[in-house]
Amino acid sequence: MSAEIIRLCDRRAAVDVDLQIDLRTAVDVAIRDLQEIHAHWGTELALERLTECRSMLRTVLEAS
Repeated sequence: MSAEIIRLCDRRAAVDVDLQIDLRTAVDVAIRDLQEIHAHWGTELALERLTECRSMLRTVLEAS
């Protein structure tokens, strides 16, 4: 199994343009986002990641 590594700054750019990832990849990215959110809980960074993660998952789910 392999996965495309999406850097956070790259992912934000991809969301603005056109998110073209499959549901499995989106779940993998969401799990990594949740780890970062947990590590920075209560900060502006965590809130930003939470918002991005939710948006990405909604976009991918709607496209699937």
